[in-house]
Amino acid sequence: MKNFHVNIRVSNLSESVAFYSALFAQDPTVLKPDYAKWMLEDPRVNFAISTNGATNGIEHLGIQAETPEELQEVYARLEKAKGTIRQEGNTTCCYAQSNKAWIQDPQGVEWETFYTFGEADTFYGKQEETACCSPACCAPATAIV
Repeated sequence: MKNFHVNIRVSNLSESVAFYSALFAQDPTVLKPDYAKWMLEDPRVNFAISTNGATNGIEHLGIQAETPEELQEVYARLEKAKGTIRQEGNTTCCYAQSNKAWIQDPQGVEWETFYTFGEADTFYGKQEETACCSPACCAPATAIV
């Protein structure tokens, strides 16, 4: 089963953690100085907030696969959507190691599709930053063939 993913940029992490913890009736699954994530079961959502970015609000939406096979199924759907797919491959972002690709919907909303296979000690791992949650998010990248 896949998780719907929402990532929101916030200006005050502790204020937002208090708000969303009350709204979801649970503490974050991951809590870092610049990032928090709730893995909700009802509704099934991977909901994340971070202070990384120049503007606040919805950063992107996404679909989180639970297996590499589910991710391939989602990648096939991206091809049917006929947008420009930006394959990021294996990367570190948001304190997690994932395989991911990005696509923009007709209104310009960024959609992330990913499978997470590990944790990371830093937001971007050893890299300075990736396409995830950065101003480079919407830049053209390698397309899936």
